[in-house]
Amino acid sequence: MSQIFPKSANAAVRSSLFAVLVLLLVGGWAAMTLMRSSWLTRQREFVTQPIQFSHAHHVGGVGLDCRYCHTTVEKSSFAGIPPTKTCINCHSQIWTNAPILEPVRASFRDDTPLNWVRVNDLPDFVYFSHQIHVKQGVGCATCHGPIDQMPLTYQSASLQMEWCLDCHRAPEQYLRPRSEVFNMAYQAPEDQLELGLKLKKEYNVPGIEHMTSCSVCHR
Repeated sequence: MSQIFPKSANAAVRSSLFAVLVLLLVGGWAAMTLMRSSWLTRQREFVTQPIQFSHAHHVGGVGLDCRYCHTTVEKSSFAGIPPTKTCINCHSQIWTNAPILEPVRASFRDDTPLNWVRVNDLPDFVYFSHQIHVKQGVGCATCHGPIDQMPLTYQSASLQMEWCLDCHRAPEQYLRPRSEVFNMAYQAPEDQLELGLKLKKEYNVPGIEHMTSCSVCHR
C-alpha cells in the first residue's frame, strides 16, 4: 500500500508542534509580564483628587506625623481619611485665601465631605488591617513607599499577592521597632535580619504556616 503522507509531512508536524510550544511559552510570558506591569497594577500612577494634597509638603516639609490625619491607623483596619475640619485646623490660619484650597473651604462652609479617591485600594476579597501591621512593627514606608517625598500621591507597591507573600514569608526582613513605625527617615540597620528575628519573637509574629494561610487575608 502506498504511503498516504509524504516523508516531508513528518518535518512539518514537528515544526508545527515546536511552533505551538513556542507560542504557548511566549503567550505565558506575555501574560505574566502584563500582570506585573504598571498598566495593570496602576503602580506609580497619579490619581486625581478634589485637592492635590502634597505629602512632600505636609510630611516631608512641615513634618506632620502620619497619625495627625490618619487617626485610626493604630486601632482600626482602616487608617482613616481626615475630615475637612482637620484641614481647617491649619488652613483657617494660613493660606486662607489660596484659590487651590477653595474646595476645602467650601466643604467646611457647606458641611459636605470632600470625595477623596483611595489610592492604595485592595480588592474587596482581601482583608488588610493597619492596626495589626503597625503593632507588629511594619513601617508606613514599607507599604506606601517614600510617601513623604510625593508631591502627588501614588501607589508605590504592586499590591499583588506575591508582594504581600514576600513579607509574610520572611517578615524579619522588614520589621522595625514600634517607635520607628511612623519615622519616614528610618533606615534599616546592617544587622536587619538579626534585629528582625528579635522583633519577630518580641512582637509574637506568627510563623510562616499561619502567615501564608489563605484565611489570613481572604476572610
